[in-house]
Amino acid sequence: MKGDARPLASEGDVNHSPRRAGWAARNIAGETRALLDRDARHFLHQSVSSPCLNAIRRAEGIWIEDVAGRRYMDFHGNNVHHIGYGHPRLKAAIAAQMDELPFAPRRFTCEPAVLLAEKLAAIAPGGLSKMLFTTGGSDAVEVALKVARAATGRFKTISFWDSFHGAGFGAASVGGEQLFRSGPIGPLLAGTEHVAPFACYRCPYGYPDRDGAPDLGLCHMTCANYLRYVLEREGDVAAVIAEPARAVPYLPPPGYWRAVRDACDAHGALLIFDEIPTGLGKTGRMFACDHDEVTPDILVMGKALGGGILPIAAALCREDLDVAGAYAFGHYTHEKNPVTARAALTTIEIIEDEELVENARRVGAFALERLLGMKARHAQIGDVRGRGLLLGIDLVEDRETKAPATDTAEAVLYRCLDAGLNFKTTMGNVLTLTPPLIVTEAQMAAALDIIEAAIATEERGGSSGSRS
Repeated sequence: MKGDARPLASEGDVNHSPRRAGWAARNIAGETRALLDRDARHFLHQSVSSPCLNAIRRAEGIWIEDVAGRRYMDFHGNNVHHIGYGHPRLKAAIAAQMDELPFAPRRFTCEPAVLLAEKLAAIAPGGLSKMLFTTGGSDAVEVALKVARAATGRFKTISFWDSFHGAGFGAASVGGEQLFRSGPIGPLLAGTEHVAPFACYRCPYGYPDRDGAPDLGLCHMTCANYLRYVLEREGDVAAVIAEPARAVPYLPPPGYWRAVRDACDAHGALLIFDEIPTGLGKTGRMFACDHDEVTPDILVMGKALGGGILPIAAALCREDLDVAGAYAFGHYTHEKNPVTARAALTTIEIIEDEELVENARRVGAFALERLLGMKARHAQIGDVRGRGLLLGIDLVEDRETKAPATDTAEAVLYRCLDAGLNFKTTMGNVLTLTPPLIVTEAQMAAALDIIEAAIATEERGGSSGSRS
């Protein structure tokens, strides 16, 4: 890119800032430094993931441990560690499957793949019984887009600015983050229209919020009405694709997805829900869309499906969307890999048997109540929001202007790392907490103690043994 232009903050924290360099200078040395140097020498450099922050040698339960032996509660985990890292039941199931059948050439089926498909059909929102598996969420999104095109005979999509749907060309095209779609990356797919997202705390349509919640009597849910307007004006949209709960996180206004569902039905567009980060219990229900009692035509899932060990994703469709015919929408080499299928099936069984969805609901409610108390005590907390174990702390310079406190957020992040807590920032100023579903109230309380202490220190000017 020309000059020093950099994309807007979005999916993760900044990996090239002076503050990160300062943290590395204090914490990275010896064996870790050598490993990071080797990593930088061989991997292409890209925003968010390189240069790497640190090097990990162990992961177990809610914990990760770096090469220097420092342990961190992992409240990030890329949303793959729902059942915790290295669950013994999952590792045993994977080992047994490798002994029995390690691979099935793609022209054959195998029982683990069929069992997984049957299980997903049983737990999915109503009627989503046809599916294809892929090795990653981005590919599953692209399968969904192909299905929508074939089923409707159209190619246009409507999605949301600031959304993330993956890094492939199709997924990046419908995604809304500058980081993944602008600058040297384009041109992208034609017909990928975008609208402003639901974001009631900072409504892009200019309406005031009521302590983070919408004033529906005033705004009349303009965000949903505008989407309907675009569907009407375009007239030939194949699908609306969206995160039912945005992983920033932001929650939709009450009734939002029902209004969008009705608009899609009125204009012949399919509704695709991307539940890659939120599915399998993260929000305290098996799927985020269950909270809104709205069933999409296609639901995409991934990340946690492989239990934090193996990569697998899926696109679940209505039965009448089985429209590929003589064409291929997937046919990935590892689409019906018996080992990844067994991992996914066992992960779902663990979530059910250990009642982890209920634990996410209960611990998440505890956390949100605690966060509301933190907000009352700290002026730089402009908003707290979330559902289950998808939680966000929106830091501001001033509650009236809602100016994002990006520098404070970054300072808090590194103070928390020093104290043994790992999470990520999104949009530059939102502390985003996505712990595994196995987290206890005591562990959550300890993590929030660390965060509150870091915020309090920054509000005092970073004076308490400043590490920034």
